[in-house]
Amino acid sequence: MLNFLIFSSCKDQKLHLTKIKGQQIQITDSLSSHQDVDSFIKPFREHIKKELGNVLAYAPKTYSKNDNELNTAISNLMADIIFTQANPLFKKLSGSNIDIVLLNHGGIRAPIPKGPITLKTSYEVMPFENKIVVVGLKGIKVKEVLSYLLSTKKAHPLLGLKILLDQDYNLIESTINNSPIDENKTYYIATNDYLYNGGDNMTFFKPNESMVNLEYKIRSAMIDYFKKIDTINPVRDNRFVRK
Repeated sequence: MLNFLIFSSCKDQKLHLTKIKGQQIQITDSLSSHQDVDSFIKPFREHIKKELGNVLAYAPKTYSKNDNELNTAISNLMADIIFTQANPLFKKLSGSNIDIVLLNHGGIRAPIPKGPITLKTSYEVMPFENKIVVVGLKGIKVKEVLSYLLSTKKAHPLLGLKILLDQDYNLIESTINNSPIDENKTYYIATNDYLYNGGDNMTFFKPNESMVNLEYKIRSAMIDYFKKIDTINPVRDNRFVRK
């Protein structure tokens, strides 16, 4: 709590700030509730709880981002969702397809537990307001993406870019849509606005050939995707593996 003390003279009526006093008030369970306030909030609270409990799909088992080293079922699912939901929008706007999807491992904030997938699940997995953007990068810049993935060795949500390593993490082969990377070709990478601006040390998105903000939140894409299916079945595959 801040109290402001202001003094002035009758002569010129000019106000001057002379002191700022701060007071910290702890918000704990010891604070008594106010019945009128609780009564006012109750219907809103119950409505939100009901909405968050709406079942969107079903998970046959629990999926965690720590299930494996380089790619996991949940990270693959996140990348697949972005492509499925965002590619039609991007193609409508640009006439081109998304080549690669890349998000960050740390952006998955919770596992998808076995059982009903609810609206609350979507908010727990993706609590951020990040929007999907599609960045055009030349193949030579995509190789910076590749270097980043090799250095972090994490199961970042990834699609389109396939990476094969040996047991010592040396690169054996990398392809985009099953073809060698063309250094002069422009590839379109779907990511989010946080990573586009250098989040998680992904500084390779700038400079670029183009950028389209789809104004579509990742969480919204998840919810839309879950509503379309009955049961999810994500798997770990060969998109980023050691031989």
